[in-house]
Amino acid sequence: MHQHDEFLREAIAESKKSVDAGGFPVGCVIVEDGKIVARGVSNGKQLVDPTSHAETDAIRALCKSRRTRFLKNCTLYSSCEPCLMCLASSVWARIPRIVFACERKNIPSNYFESNLSIESFLETVKHPLQVEFVSKIEAKALEVINEFEGQVV
Repeated sequence: MHQHDEFLREAIAESKKSVDAGGFPVGCVIVEDGKIVARGVSNGKQLVDPTSHAETDAIRALCKSRRTRFLKNCTLYSSCEPCLMCLASSVWARIPRIVFACERKNIPSNYFESNLSIESFLETVKHPLQVEFVSKIEAKALEVINEFEGQVV
């Protein structure tokens, strides 16, 4: 199994925890030196906080625990393609790499506030950020999203 697969499966497990707790179907883990150093779920609904996405949740927790705003040696793994806010948060935290399991085109359009693509966003950033989609894990991420969609009334 490719190392990305393991960490993406962990991010998907976090997305399932988020749904089970009444949150949005996105999960995240941050990895450094081959180890998970932070986890995040999308709990903005419970917190009544539109900025509490899985990626920002994990970034905040790790920065707080380390007492720094820079995560230069980390990789962020998300169950879904990050939104623009989460991409920007990663840039501000100096995270050099994001890997995700489910592409935006396979998710209901109401999950994203903008049609701006990752590529067009990356053209504007000052710090290098590598973003990678791992398609072979996508079906697992979509299972959680489809379960969530079935619960939405």
